[in-house]
Amino acid sequence: MASTLTKPAPPPAAPAALRRRTRVLALPEARWALAALVSFLLGLPPALLGAPAWVWGTLFAATYIAGGWEPAREGLKALRNKTLDVDLLMVVAALGAAAIGQVLDGALLIVIFATSGALEAVATARTADSVRGLLDLAPATATRLLPDGTEESVATGGLVVGDVVVIRPGERVGADGRVLAGASEVDQATITGEPLPVLKETGDEVFAGTLNGTGALKVEVARDASDSVIARIVRMVEEASETKAPTQLFIEKVERRYSLGMVAATPAVFLIPLAFGSDPTSALLRAMTFMIVASPCAVVLATMPPLLSALANAGRHGVLVKSAVVMERLGQVDAVALDKTGTLTEGTPRVTAVRALTGHDGGEPGRDEGEGEGEGEGEGGRVGDASGPGGDDREPDEDRCSAEDLCPAEDRALALAAAAEHPSEHPLARAVVLAAHARGHRLAPAEEFGSTPGVGVTARVDGDTVEVGAPARLLSGTEDALSLRAATVSAELEAEGHTAVLVRVNGVPAGVLGIADRLRPDATATVAALTRLTGTAPALLTGDNPRAAARLAAEVGITDVRAGLLPQDKVAVVREQEGAGRRVLVIGDGVNDAPALAAAHTGIAMGRVGSDLALETADAVIVRDELATVPTVVALSRRARTLVVQNLVVAGVFITGLVLWDLAGTLPLPLGVLGHEGSTVLVGLNGLRLLREAAWRRAAVAATG
Repeated sequence: MASTLTKPAPPPAAPAALRRRTRVLALPEARWALAALVSFLLGLPPALLGAPAWVWGTLFAATYIAGGWEPAREGLKALRNKTLDVDLLMVVAALGAAAIGQVLDGALLIVIFATSGALEAVATARTADSVRGLLDLAPATATRLLPDGTEESVATGGLVVGDVVVIRPGERVGADGRVLAGASEVDQATITGEPLPVLKETGDEVFAGTLNGTGALKVEVARDASDSVIARIVRMVEEASETKAPTQLFIEKVERRYSLGMVAATPAVFLIPLAFGSDPTSALLRAMTFMIVASPCAVVLATMPPLLSALANAGRHGVLVKSAVVMERLGQVDAVALDKTGTLTEGTPRVTAVRALTGHDGGEPGRDEGEGEGEGEGEGGRVGDASGPGGDDREPDEDRCSAEDLCPAEDRALALAAAAEHPSEHPLARAVVLAAHARGHRLAPAEEFGSTPGVGVTARVDGDTVEVGAPARLLSGTEDALSLRAATVSAELEAEGHTAVLVRVNGVPAGVLGIADRLRPDATATVAALTRLTGTAPALLTGDNPRAAARLAAEVGITDVRAGLLPQDKVAVVREQEGAGRRVLVIGDGVNDAPALAAAHTGIAMGRVGSDLALETADAVIVRDELATVPTVVALSRRARTLVVQNLVVAGVFITGLVLWDLAGTLPLPLGVLGHEGSTVLVGLNGLRLLREAAWRRAAVAATG
C-alpha cells in the first residue's frame, strides 16, 4: 500500500466548467414564465375582490401574452407540419375559456404550462452544463517529453498518438495512453468506479482525467483527445439523451386524439342544428355548452394531481423526482441494474479484519474486525467472533480475546500500522487511522516516513521500523515460516474480497489487515424489495474487480454480476436488456455511470456521493443516500398510476354523461359548468391523497411485502 505525498498536496480545484451553471433567468423560457406568473399573481386579488374588469383584465391579458406566445408559435409550426401540438391546444383552450368569461381559469392554465416549459428548459440546460464540464476533468495542459530529453508544456488537445508525456505526483493524466516508465497508484474512480487507487507500472493503461498518486510516470499517448475515454463518455451521454424515446405522459397520447375530435365536433354541434332550422342563439349556446363539458380539463387533472402528489411526497422523504413523466416511468420498470461502489456500498474503504501473526498464544491468527461489509460498528467496526468470515472454528479458551476487544497482538499491529500511515493521505491509510482511532488508540509520532508506489510506507515508531504495504511486495524473497503464514492469511482475506495489507515490525510480519468498502446497511433489504417488485433480481454492473464484485453480490443476493466494466460496457448491458423488452432502472453515482443512467428507461443517482454529471443526467436523485427509498418510490409510482386510472374512469363517466345530455336534450349551461367543474374537483382531490404521510408508509409496506 502506498501513500500519496509525504506532504499532502492540496486537492485539485474543481474544474471551472463544473462550477459554471446556467442561470435560470438566462433562459428565455424562464423569463417569460416568471413574467406570466407575476402578472397572474398581481391580477388575482383584484379579480377575486370584484375590482373593475379593466384592472385585472389587463394583468391577465399580460399573462396570456407572456406565457402563451411561445407555445402558440411552436404549436403553429407543428400545425404546418400537420401535427396538432398539445401546448397549442392548451393555448386554444385558455383563449376559449376567456371567450366565455372564464378569464381567470384560462390565465391559470397558461401559467401552469409556461412554468412546466421553463422547468424542462432549466433541466436541459443543467444537463448540458454537466456534460461540458466533464471534459474539464482532463487538464488543459500536459508536459511533453521531446526526443532530446527536454520538456515543454502543451495543450492536451494538441497531443497526438506517439507523444510521450510526463505525469508528476498529484497531477491529472492528460491523455489516454500506456506507461513507458515509472510506477504510481492512480485514482481512476471517474472512469471505472473502483474505490481504491490502482498501481500503474510499465505497460499498464492510463486514462485522461484520472489522478496520479505519489510516483512519476512517463506515458505514451495512445489516443487523440477527441477519442479519449472521457470524450467518449460525453458523446455517449449526449447520444443517449437524444436517442432516448421521447417521454410523454400516457394521457397526453390519448389527449391528442381526443382534442382533435373535440375541435372537429364543436363547429358541427353549432352548424348541424342551424341546418335543421334551429335559431343561431340556441345553436351557439349548445355548442358553447358542448365545448365546456367536453373539454379535457378533468382528463388532464386525472393524471397530474396523483403524479405531482407522489412527486412531492417522495421529495419530503429525500427522493428528488425531476418530473411527473419520471414519476410515471418509475412504476413501469421491470428490471434493475445497480452500480457497486458508492451505491450498494458506502464508497469509503474500512478496516474489516485484523489478523495477528505473532502473539501470546503462540502465533495463531486473530479474527475479523467486524463480520464483513455492513456489520461493523463505529468507524473501525466491531470485533466479530471466531466463526465470522476468515475466522477459525476453535472453541474459545483463555488465550482468546473477548468479543469486545482485539487481542493484544492485533491491537498492537493496528496501532503501529496507523502510526506509520498517519502522515499519508492514501484512502487505505485513512481507513487504518480511522480504525485505530475507533479503538481509542493514541498514535505515536512517525519518524523517517517514506513511501514507495505499489509497495507501501515505512516509518520509525517508538524506535521500531514499521512497514505497511502490499503483502506480495513486502514478502518477496522471504521463505521463513512466519512469512509463509502471512502470505496464507493475506490470500485468505483477498479470496474473501478484502484488500490485504501486511504490517511488518523490524522485518518480522506482525499482522495482516483486511480492508474493504463496506456494504450499506439497507443494501440487502433493497435488493430483496426490488426483486419482489420487478420479479427479477437486479444485476450488478461495476468497474471493480470480479472477486470483490462477486463477494458483495453474494452478500446481497445478486447472481447476475458484470465486473470490470467501462462506461460503454454498462451502456451495452442496458441496451441488451432493453432489446429483450425490459424497462431498465439504473442506479449509480459516478461519472462512469452517467451514460448508463442516460440510456436507461429510468436513472436514479445517489445524491451525497454522486458526481455532477450523474446527478444531472439521472431522472431522480436519492438526496440522503437512503437506498431503501428506491423500492418505496417505485411502489408509490405504481400507486399513482392506479389513481390515474381511477380518475380517468370518473372523468370519462362525467364527460360522457354531460355530452350525451347536451346532444340528446337540453343541458342548462350552469348545470354543465357545475358538472364539469365538479368532476374536475373530484379527480383533483382523489389525486391529492398521495400527499399524505400514510401514502408513503403504505408504499414502503407494498415494496417490502
